[in-house]
Amino acid sequence: MQYGAMNFPIRPVLSELEDFAHLGFDYIEIAMDAPEGHHRKLRDNQRAIRSALKRYEMGVVCHLPTFVYTADLAEDIRQASLGEMIRSLETAAALGAEKAVLHPSMVSGLGALVLEEVRAYADNSLAALVAAARPLNLRLCLENIFPKYQIGYDPAEFEIWFARHPDLKLTLDTGHGNIDAPGTRRSLQFVRMFGDRIGHVHVSDNRGKGDDHLPIGKGRIDFSTVFSALAEAGYDGTVTLEVFTEDRGTLKRSRDRLADLIAKVRSARS
Repeated sequence: MQYGAMNFPIRPVLSELEDFAHLGFDYIEIAMDAPEGHHRKLRDNQRAIRSALKRYEMGVVCHLPTFVYTADLAEDIRQASLGEMIRSLETAAALGAEKAVLHPSMVSGLGALVLEEVRAYADNSLAALVAAARPLNLRLCLENIFPKYQIGYDPAEFEIWFARHPDLKLTLDTGHGNIDAPGTRRSLQFVRMFGDRIGHVHVSDNRGKGDDHLPIGKGRIDFSTVFSALAEAGYDGTVTLEVFTEDRGTLKRSRDRLADLIAKVRSARS
């Protein structure tokens, strides 16, 4: 496995990158949200970021903007959001990323009252992003969300998207998979249905009700079961720790605890 950490996008990306390098992470996952992760600021600092990645021998994964509205009922907002996503894709490629993570489109405004219309807009935006990623040689990894978002949490939805887009991959978010589905059952369903489509993994702990981003072991997620299923599926790729605390030592301890757990899972299987 390769272990990465995600920046907090109100902090300068270069500073976050240096912190993660000193903690021994293999790569940084850049959350491309304003103010510090916005594609314009990343372009302005592109040379310095690439130089730091080379100096620290780190890789980079990019997470496309979260706070955009690619399925909004207003066309101008929808198109502006899609433009932000495409420019972020182009910036990710310029930074040397090989994969880009994205959330399914967010339901906003009165969209919950006309959900089928929103789903159609979401499908159109996803198709546009898949097409935009292809010539950039970026592997696009769609992340599972949780029921509050109304779109993008049910494995059945991903089955449709994966059938339409053969080159689309899955970002399995173990925290999201545990919300309103304790016992890891939704995460396990994703792994069992799409083991060959998993391109990336997000890891954080929670208590099953909210996206708490707790350190590993501070919530209720059974990571041994999840990573046993991932091992059975043959996954051995990138794993990003999404543990957000002021104490960066907590981030390192979570990574080390997870690495030990994965080593035990593999040993038990051999």
